[in-house]
Amino acid sequence: MSAFHQLWLALLSTAVFAAGIVPLELQRRIVNDAFAGGTIGQIIGLAVAYVGVALGSGLLKLGMNVYRGYVSESVVLWLRVALLNRFCSIPPECRVPETEGVEISLILDEAEPIGSFVGVSVSEPLLGGGILVSVFAYMAYLQPWMALVAFAVFSPQFVFVPIMQGAINRRVGQRIVILRRVSIGIIAEPDGGAAEGSIQGERLVDAFSLNMGIFTLKFSMNFLMNFMHHLGIAATLGLGGYYVLKGETEFGTIVAFISGLAQINDPWGDLVSWFRDLRVTATKYDLIVKATEALNSTAPQ
Repeated sequence: MSAFHQLWLALLSTAVFAAGIVPLELQRRIVNDAFAGGTIGQIIGLAVAYVGVALGSGLLKLGMNVYRGYVSESVVLWLRVALLNRFCSIPPECRVPETEGVEISLILDEAEPIGSFVGVSVSEPLLGGGILVSVFAYMAYLQPWMALVAFAVFSPQFVFVPIMQGAINRRVGQRIVILRRVSIGIIAEPDGGAAEGSIQGERLVDAFSLNMGIFTLKFSMNFLMNFMHHLGIAATLGLGGYYVLKGETEFGTIVAFISGLAQINDPWGDLVSWFRDLRVTATKYDLIVKATEALNSTAPQ
């Protein structure tokens, strides 16, 4: 459905993360020139170059994000039409409230996040991964030990992120099943089954509990990730200050490292979100497949 577009999105992503390294080097040179007695003309020239690179990189990212949105919405449209055509093939005599409730949930609610993920499915990990690899490589080039310490501070996230994300995915799957049952109940029961203490009410309470569990896990994971980021900055300042006092590195290198850590914080968060969306989308898509197969069994063969 989107293979051709994914190729262009991949090329745009490569251009964006490749352009992201240039500002770090320009910052380092500006600071070093200022401390080393460089001319005002050199500093202004580097500053102008920095603005030009930032503008070009921003325009590339703007175009990529708009293109992503186009691809996502195109897939959402295609998926909704495909599901609607499949459900319209079910004869009226085979339609029951359970079928109609699931159809409404699939077409109006569940199709959108799956189609939306397609727009970032390839470009997001390529962009985020490219930024992480290129920035860490640049850091290692400037000061290997400081780069190693920064990577060591980030490494615990490779352990707790998958564990916490797995717990989120399980709750997402349970919530989808419950909300489908709510949709069925609204159609199947004359009063919608919404009376207090009814089965529908219990389902809504269960959905609330699952949502709160998802929020708690999600924001706890964000807290831990932000804490690791600040640990990385503290380690960079401490170790960098030590190397400056010993005369083994420059002020500009520390500035570049701090900027680099700030630059990889968002891509790392985007990668974690992408991983989260990948797992959740896979769960949702599997539920759509199973629901469609169940509905197809009622259609004429």
